[in-house]
Amino acid sequence: MTILKISLYFFSFLVILMVLLPLIKKDFWVFRVFDYPRLQKFVIIGFLIAAWLLLFRDTLLTIDWCIIVFLGVTFIHLFYVILPFTFLGRTMIDRVKAPNQDTINILVSNVYQYNTSYSKLLALIEKRNPDIIFLVETDQKWLEAVIGLREEYPYYLEIPQENTYGLLFYSKLPLKKQKINFLIDKEIPSIIVDVEYDNQNVRIYGLHPTPPVPQENKYSTDRDAEILLIGKMAKEYKDPCIVIGDMNDVAWSYTTELFLKTSELMDPRRGRGMYSTFNAKQLLLRWPLDHYFLSSHFRLVDMKVEKTIDSDHFPISISLIISREDEADKMEADSENKALADEKIQAGLNGSPR
Repeated sequence: MTILKISLYFFSFLVILMVLLPLIKKDFWVFRVFDYPRLQKFVIIGFLIAAWLLLFRDTLLTIDWCIIVFLGVTFIHLFYVILPFTFLGRTMIDRVKAPNQDTINILVSNVYQYNTSYSKLLALIEKRNPDIIFLVETDQKWLEAVIGLREEYPYYLEIPQENTYGLLFYSKLPLKKQKINFLIDKEIPSIIVDVEYDNQNVRIYGLHPTPPVPQENKYSTDRDAEILLIGKMAKEYKDPCIVIGDMNDVAWSYTTELFLKTSELMDPRRGRGMYSTFNAKQLLLRWPLDHYFLSSHFRLVDMKVEKTIDSDHFPISISLIISREDEADKMEADSENKALADEKIQAGLNGSPR
């Protein structure tokens, strides 16, 4: 047996395992971390199938055909997972090209706490001129670097922290309410603010939960619980609302889908593209971690992944208007979804990984 064929066996079994692990709905990081590279796995499997058929088509054994078939099944599975985040998928939020009212413009950026290219972020803010800025991974040095934003953004909420979970929120729009929460972990803040836009209140939930990786948190329990708690709050709030931030979860994960069902919010990525924001430093390892989820009151004017500010995340901006409610494309939770969401929230509150 040649080294090439042994390599094909090895990589085929490895990538099949990487596809199967996320199907096991356990919170341990080994099962959750492979949610992220769905597109990468899809491409790798395509190359592996081609390699088997082109290099060994005349000498394929029964086990080889079994591997090819299994690769084909995983290829189709990943295609259907990725499809909603391409132009072939169905959109959830309608786009308006020429709005006849003022837009609300938001910029979200994980700045990477140890990044010192403050001027690049400030230049981007000056160029995009958003109404609202939400910065995560901000420590005291970042606060001192951007504190001048208070002049043009007189409404703000600042929670600098040295643990990579600091938050800074700046707004040109008046704040009617502001609240800092520590929903799951006493060291991981999230915010709720009501801004005045178009003569009404828009509620914004901003968060940055921990990722399920060994150096941060070995389980996705805290992340999932915080995301789903915010989802329940958004569902109970009947007026326009937006959930923003670095969720440390990809748009196609089962947790994000459960969030969409239980919150009844909508993902403007669907039907338009992946809008990958992480990892800005690794072209081949990119996926969507920074999100906007919108209530059915909104219409999309524009959404854009911005140029690098030397963080490991790209900033992402969005431009919206408020219109009549359109719930035609929202997801809804059945009794099983609701029970699972409650179970995951309780697991986070109790510190008991599933």
